[in-house]
Amino acid sequence: PHRQFHLLGVTILPQDFWMLSLLLLFFAILLAVITALAGRVWCGFFCFQTVWTDVFTWVEEKLEGSPQKRKKLDEAPLSFTKIRIKATKHFIWLVVSALTGIAFVSWFVDVYQLWSDLLSFNLGITALVTILLFIGGTYGLAGFLREQTCFWLCPYARIQGVMVDNTTAVPTYDFYRGEPRGRVKKGVKEEERTTGDCVDCNQCVAVCPTGVDIRHGQQEGCITCALCIDACDSVMEKLDRPKGLIRYESLDVLNGKEERPLLKRPRVWVYSFVLLLSLAGIGYGMSSLEAIEIKVIHSRQPLYVLQSDGSVQNKYTIKILNKMTEDLDVKITAGGIDGVVVVGADEPVTSRKGMVTPRTVFVRIPRNQVKTESQPLTFYAEAIDGNGKKLRSERVSVFIGPK
Repeated sequence: PHRQFHLLGVTILPQDFWMLSLLLLFFAILLAVITALAGRVWCGFFCFQTVWTDVFTWVEEKLEGSPQKRKKLDEAPLSFTKIRIKATKHFIWLVVSALTGIAFVSWFVDVYQLWSDLLSFNLGITALVTILLFIGGTYGLAGFLREQTCFWLCPYARIQGVMVDNTTAVPTYDFYRGEPRGRVKKGVKEEERTTGDCVDCNQCVAVCPTGVDIRHGQQEGCITCALCIDACDSVMEKLDRPKGLIRYESLDVLNGKEERPLLKRPRVWVYSFVLLLSLAGIGYGMSSLEAIEIKVIHSRQPLYVLQSDGSVQNKYTIKILNKMTEDLDVKITAGGIDGVVVVGADEPVTSRKGMVTPRTVFVRIPRNQVKTESQPLTFYAEAIDGNGKKLRSERVSVFIGPK
């Protein structure tokens, strides 16, 4: 609503959004690197959809129990107990959804002011609509669609194929060891069996959030959550067989090829260069970010005025941008030319937080100090914040005089 982005106490305004572009570039390339090396690790462990779905599922399990108990509760006739459990679950879901929307809006407005407006029922229409959209989206996607969002709606599942190759370590079924599949038969000794280690129990399919059968290879529905690995290992442990029938492995290694070192992969060097370049840009931008900025506009009509005392006067409009979360009293001065006098800046300018405050000033210079038709003139804006820290910004303009 206020065209502001708050990041770790730093307020970023539209003119500084180029740093956010570099930040997005950094995370996009980082995501590509992780996908190229380890598959869809982001999807399985860090994606907001996955995390929020796990939170909603955890609440559901705590209140309704295991999947079998949940199914039994759904089929049970309407009762006070059923209404109480269902109402509590959906209430907690809505609270989590509301906190998600509030947290998102807090990136763009002052969080203390947001909570104050929220609790006093004085929330602006833009913030209110945004929070309501997040409530509906989070409640629907994490509570009902869940992993089907990954399978049907998420575009990342469609583009992962260009990021993954035969050197990428992903959950892989060892078909050399597992085939041919066969059930465990009583009375048959381990050394006498003619089947592979896979007992065709389908536990890997049962635990998969998207219903993928990893034994058929990598598919777009696989979010690399590794639940199939845990399920298979538990079965192998019960059968006293080696774990790792399904494991993180690249196809090259599975087929007996030697694993290529990271530094011998061209894409790693390209990704690393782009990452370092974007990080350098972000570091430069953050280090040069000023709490206050000034813009100086020289009046064109007239360019200068000769005063009765012989001095030369120029007119300027000073625009003060306050990036702080508090109002500041800004003192405007000028320098760079001997005898410079700033008229109209005797009292500090009250610059409102997050806004641009204009102030018109007149600069007078003795006639004998006007050496050329155009001379550089530096304007300074100084203020002190609530913590006593001195803030300063400067801008070079020109002073126009007669030939």
